Amino acid sequence: MTTPPSAFSAQDRRHMLAALALAERGLGAVWPNPAVGCVLVRDGQVVGRGWTQPGGRPHAETEALRRAGEDARGATAYVTLEPCSHHGKTPPCADALVAAGVARVVVACGDPDPRVAGNGLRRLADAGVVVETGLCADEAYEVNRGFFNRILHDRPLFTLKLATTLDGRIATHGGESQWITGETARHWGHGLRARHDAIMVGIGTALADDPELTCRLPGLDHRSPVRVVVDSRLRLPLTSRLVRGARRVPTWIVTRSDAESVRLKVFRDCGVEVLPVPPDAAGMPDMVQAAAVLAGHGITRVLLEGGARLAASALRADLVDRLEWFRASRIIGGDGLPAVAPFGVDRLADARGFARTGIRRAGDDVVESYTRQRL
Repeated sequence: MTTPPSAFSAQDRRHMLAALALAERGLGAVWPNPAVGCVLVRDGQVVGRGWTQPGGRPHAETEALRRAGEDARGATAYVTLEPCSHHGKTPPCADALVAAGVARVVVACGDPDPRVAGNGLRRLADAGVVVETGLCADEAYEVNRGFFNRILHDRPLFTLKLATTLDGRIATHGGESQWITGETARHWGHGLRARHDAIMVGIGTALADDPELTCRLPGLDHRSPVRVVVDSRLRLPLTSRLVRGARRVPTWIVTRSDAESVRLKVFRDCGVEVLPVPPDAAGMPDMVQAAAVLAGHGITRVLLEGGARLAASALRADLVDRLEWFRASRIIGGDGLPAVAPFGVDRLADARGFARTGIRRAGDDVVESYTRQRL
C-alpha cells in the first residue's frame, strides 16, 4: 500500500530527490538493469550515497551501504526503486539492508520485474524494517521509464532527436546538412547519446554521413551507446566507420529476416551483431518487431537520430515516446529535406500528439522537449 504524501516530511522529499539525481548518473550505462539511487541518512546526516554502477552492478543500495559502513545501523534508506529480493549476480539488496541494520526504508516506486514485484518490500517488512512507499513516484517512474517499458511492454523507450531549421528541414535540396545547429546544440546531442543505451539510424543516414555515432564529450567517450543501423538489404559498406569500429563499440544491424545468409556471415565475422526481423508492409524491417528484439537484448533506452524515413517508421509504429527537437534560427524553404518522411496520416485525428515539457536555449538554437500524449 502506498504511504499517504502527508506522511513524508520536507527532509524526506529532499533526500529522495537527491537519490533520484544519483540514479540519473546511471542512465545509458546500466542496461539491462534499472538506474537506481540510494541515500542513507542517520540522525539528520547523510552517511552514504550510491547509484547503480556501469553494467548494472554493484547496485545502488550496496554502494551506499559500503560507503556508510557501521553508520548504516539505525539509518533511513531513500531508494528510488524497490530493493531487489532475488539472487542474481549479486545478493538481494533487501537482505543487505536488513543485515546492515537499516531501520526505515523509503521507496519511490515498486519494481515490476516478476522476480521482485513486491517481494523486496515484504522481505524488509517481515524483518521489522519500517517501509514507506510512493515518495516522488512520478519522478522515479520517468527516470526508469525505459526499464518499465522493457519489462511491461517488451520494448525500450524511444527518443526521437531532431536537428532542424525553423521550418522543419534537415538539409538543403542538395543534401547539405552540416551544420544546421550550432556547437552548443551538438554538444547537448552528444550528452543525449551518453544517456541512452543505444543510438539508431537508418541506412540512408549511414551511407550519406559515414558517422561514428559515438559520444565525443571530454571524459565521456566511454559512455558511447550501442550503435544500431536499420538496413533492410545489408547495404552498409564493410569499410564504413561503423563496421571498422564494431569490435571497439558494439554495433548492431537490424535487417529483414530474409537477408542474404552470406552477407550476414560477413558482417558477423567483422564483429557486427545482425538482428533479423520480419519486414513490414513497406518492405522495411518491422519496427515493432525490432523494438521487441532490442528489448530482448536488454536495451531500455534508444535514441533515434536519423533520418527522415526512420523517424517516419517509428512514428507510424507509434513507438516515439519523447522528442528532443533542436531548432536553428534559419529557414530553408519547401525544397529542403523534411525531418520526417510521409507516414500515412490522412486525418488530423491520426496525427501523433506530444506535450511540450521543456524549452531552453542552446547557444543560438532552441531545444524543445516533448513527451507523447496518450489518449
